[in-house]
Amino acid sequence: MSDGIQPQAQHRDCDGGDFLLTAAAAPVLDARLVLAHGAGAGMESDFMNAIAEAVTRRGVAVIRFEFPYMAQRRRGGKRRPPDRADTLLRDWRRVVQALRPGPPLFVGGKSLGGRMASMVADELAVAGLVCLGYPFHPPRQPQRLRTEHLAGLHTPALIVQGSRDPFGNCDEVRDYSDRGLLADHIRLQWLEDGDHDFRPRVRSGLSQADHIETAAQAIAAFVAATLATAAPGGMS
Repeated sequence: MSDGIQPQAQHRDCDGGDFLLTAAAAPVLDARLVLAHGAGAGMESDFMNAIAEAVTRRGVAVIRFEFPYMAQRRRGGKRRPPDRADTLLRDWRRVVQALRPGPPLFVGGKSLGGRMASMVADELAVAGLVCLGYPFHPPRQPQRLRTEHLAGLHTPALIVQGSRDPFGNCDEVRDYSDRGLLADHIRLQWLEDGDHDFRPRVRSGLSQADHIETAAQAIAAFVAATLATAAPGGMS
């Protein structure tokens, strides 16, 4: 952890969209991590606030955005389901275009947000991908896999997953890897006894805050390693 770095969150309007920038007072890594939220909570949920603050304390600027369906829910107060995948993918393309040019972009997000990012990461030629609680399948429906694009993924990737996540637990995901359903280079950071929101049970002796810090450390290390191994001029 970088001592003395205080994250500062600011709303910025860019290309008609509302972005929430959490920037370190003294950036350590010349990169930006763009995070999208999960299906049911927006970019300022407790989880998203905590992960953004923890990552920026380690010197990586974090930019958050909301898909339009969530922004409409925030404004109108009426719960809305996520848009279709093709709409969400278009939103991701718009966001990345709006943030270029600039330091290398890493994309990702919580659950749905990370899954959508993983589906356009190669197309957008981003520096890396970070998924927080990847939804490998719906809860209690392990036969409905959402891994079809992950075997051929070329973008450097990190998946941070709770070991008892109902959307894909440790045993299930290791089986996917053994079966070749995940590209060999995808890194997995397991959070002991964590659920989909990285919450462990009390008896584990751990806390969600512990896991947020572990996740942030893994993310910062992944960003640093990816930047170090990239060819000069080969990232955006």
